[in-house]
Amino acid sequence: SRKDTCYLYINSPQSIFITILILLLRLTCSAIPAADENLFNVMDYGAKGDNTTDDTDAFKKAWADTCGSTDSSPTLLVPFGRTFLVKPTEFQGQCKSSSVNFQIMGDILAPDGPSAWEGIEPTLWLGFREVNGLSVSGSGRLDGRGNYWWSHKCNSFDNNEMLRFLACDDLQVSNLSFVNSPQMHLVIHGCQRVNVTDLRITSPATSPNTDGIHVDNSQHVGINQSTIATGDQTSDIYITGITCGPGHGISVGSLGKDGVSASVENIHVSNVNFYSTTNGARIKTWQGGKGFARSILFENINFTDVKNPVIIDQYYCDGSHNCPDKPEAVEISNITYAYLQGTSDDQTAVTFNCSQTVGCSDIRLGFVNISSTPTGEETSSFCINAHGDTQGYVIPDVRCL
Repeated sequence: SRKDTCYLYINSPQSIFITILILLLRLTCSAIPAADENLFNVMDYGAKGDNTTDDTDAFKKAWADTCGSTDSSPTLLVPFGRTFLVKPTEFQGQCKSSSVNFQIMGDILAPDGPSAWEGIEPTLWLGFREVNGLSVSGSGRLDGRGNYWWSHKCNSFDNNEMLRFLACDDLQVSNLSFVNSPQMHLVIHGCQRVNVTDLRITSPATSPNTDGIHVDNSQHVGINQSTIATGDQTSDIYITGITCGPGHGISVGSLGKDGVSASVENIHVSNVNFYSTTNGARIKTWQGGKGFARSILFENINFTDVKNPVIIDQYYCDGSHNCPDKPEAVEISNITYAYLQGTSDDQTAVTFNCSQTVGCSDIRLGFVNISSTPTGEETSSFCINAHGDTQGYVIPDVRCL
């Protein structure tokens, strides 16, 4: 069209030269790539990324535009090579696009100490709420700066969450590094269809109760390459390809605290390597709880110097509570352990400490060989109020099954 061609009429001998020059300029301009309208770089919203400046507002503004974009798969970008200080922030849906990306290539740094975390919730640093079709990925790192919390034993900030996804369906989280959370590194609550892959979660072995991943009230969750702890009202969880240690291991629970009803089922844990963890494959419930934990499979697991390789404890008490005897308990049934091998750091390698009133039923062990400790002692088992059977070789012998 005439509008797009940009005609210029000059009645002079130089008109041909000028026309050619204008065409060359037009070709040069067209060679410069246009800005990606789907990309929302936090630097364009005033972020400095200098490890010191508060970049919270820039992140909020970039998210507002990303979530409000009607384009296909808009992306908020945290660029590589910079460290962004961000205070407690929750990124809210519902977004206009059915697919939203939060790409973390640089590092995000938490404020130092509890007083600086005062935000929407004093126990939450970064959160996403009701963002469906969300993908959070990148080669960047989230640093929770937990040292102050650990040294001051900030128990009044129990259940501190470094990164939380609340009611985010069709969620993908991949390729990120998490370090130094005050307590919980990653929390998935009330989500459907979640895929978590290739995460690197590390905190010092001396950091108190710094859980890797908590999955709660969620269904159809797949997790790879992480440290795991699962919570109440959870089903259809597939955990595979995990290297774990040091730490607490993989726990289903604790369930039934303060009489709460639990419903945990269809948990599949496979291809896991535990190194010097406190526990390996653990199920733990409080006295007085209700509900059930059932249809749980642990298979193809290696233990290296693990203190409690296999443990079910229906008398769990975390030490800070007065735990009187109660007749009620979360029912534990249909639990399978298959193809487990390795070494135990304690002589008791298998513990089934089940409730006197409810007990554990349909417990199956097959092809288990946890035969020795670092000092060369033969391993043993402790088993009370557990019922089930064994198949193939089972070392140590679990006589109550």
